[in-house]
Amino acid sequence: MSLFGATSGFGAAGAGVFGNATTDSHNPMKDVEVTSPPDDSISCLAFSPPTMPGNFLIGGSWANDDGSKVFTASCDKTAKMWDLNSNQAMQIAQHDGPIKSIHWIKAPNYSCIMTGSWDKTLKFWDTRSPNPMLSLQMPERSYCADVVYPMAVVATADRGLIVYQLENQPSEFRRIDSPLKHQHRCVAIFKDKQNKPTGFALGSIEGRVAIHYINPPNPAKDNFTFKCHRSNGTNTATPQDIYAVNAISFHPVHGTLATVGSDGRFSFWDKDARTKLKTSEQLDQPITACCFNSNGNIFAYASSYDWSKGHEYYNPQKKNYIFLRNAAEELKPRNKK
Repeated sequence: MSLFGATSGFGAAGAGVFGNATTDSHNPMKDVEVTSPPDDSISCLAFSPPTMPGNFLIGGSWANDDGSKVFTASCDKTAKMWDLNSNQAMQIAQHDGPIKSIHWIKAPNYSCIMTGSWDKTLKFWDTRSPNPMLSLQMPERSYCADVVYPMAVVATADRGLIVYQLENQPSEFRRIDSPLKHQHRCVAIFKDKQNKPTGFALGSIEGRVAIHYINPPNPAKDNFTFKCHRSNGTNTATPQDIYAVNAISFHPVHGTLATVGSDGRFSFWDKDARTKLKTSEQLDQPITACCFNSNGNIFAYASSYDWSKGHEYYNPQKKNYIFLRNAAEELKPRNKK
């Protein structure tokens, strides 16, 4: 039996554990709604690794080997490891400021957790030891990060960008001048045709994404930026509302990408053809996180308040949602002419 019910299509009524697809303004795309979402704003989503049978979704970060553990980072300056078999959580990392990113690294000669913090350090932890294996100083606070072995990229405050190489022992590889003029919000590494990390997409609070290759043949031509998550299109008669790009996720098969924004929309893009594949209808609150499952058939996205207007605009009566969408067809690259 599939996750979505044995006889029904994707997202049909009565679709297994995820409840029914509904049609009001909180779900204009009529996607499958996950039951019992978190009570607070949803800051990240991650599917279980391909080694696990079935698809499990969590707000946090999975360990990428067997999916038996979940890692969480917090504003209380600690990171914890939640063992799903024993249902026990234990502290595995400590910083001097809030921890903004957490990633599992599995290298041939080591496995560890990487944490990026507002204390301007990037630390690497063996979960069995209270002290970090390695601590690297950064010029500014960590805002977002991504890891695809053997590469990591961290975007910091003051528009900083640092690429790290993770082979043998993590070390700083290169600092990059930001291609964006405003605060960094999200970053995602993409791979080449040989399945090796080759660059990253960087999103800012100013409705813009940069596609940046690490070693492109022609930097001026290969690296580019594009506008997204803005209202009123290109109509210059009325001012444009510009929204933050909250998350970027690359399709694991096609290499196309999804962006989600504070405008309450998701968009699918083909970076190679430099074209938009689809934009959703507008949800009635921001989309704060997104991800694909390991084979790229399911696109998950979360709808909740992003705190961009402060606590005055927080409505505790407003429910948070996680939706699931069939991503098999819509993320296929545009045919080359």
